[in-house]
Amino acid sequence: MLKIIVLILQTLCALGLIATVLLQSGKSAGLSGSIAGGGEAIFGKKKGVDELFAKITAYLSALFFVLTLALAVI
Repeated sequence: MLKIIVLILQTLCALGLIATVLLQSGKSAGLSGSIAGGGEAIFGKKKGVDELFAKITAYLSALFFVLTLALAVI
């Protein structure tokens, strides 16, 4: 029963981790960054949201690591 609960929590954590990584903005490198970079100069960059997603990603990755170790022990 405990193994099923940890597995469900790990799956939810993995989905949340995937979502937060995909929602982060790119670093605008290369040719596509030089073309699309003009929009950031006009409209600005959402720096607060990127920092929030970075923190959420770090917490979810740590939780995923702990859940994976717990699942290996169980």
